[in-house]
Amino acid sequence: MIYPLLGVLALAIGGCVCVVWAERGGPRWVRVVAALTRGAGELLSTAQKSGRRRGGSGDTDGD
Repeated sequence: MIYPLLGVLALAIGGCVCVVWAERGGPRWVRVVAALTRGAGELLSTAQKSGRRRGGSGDTDGD
């Protein structure tokens, strides 16, 4: 179970590195990975917002 989680963490860190590198003018493949990372982030953000509107399990109790 730990190896898949480490893989996801490595992909997330790699995506963040590519976003920063692309902002500084990296090669084409870095810009592609950065665009995919940003797109995945937008999808997750949109899904999370729509889940809250539908009464999902968002943290709204303000503990």
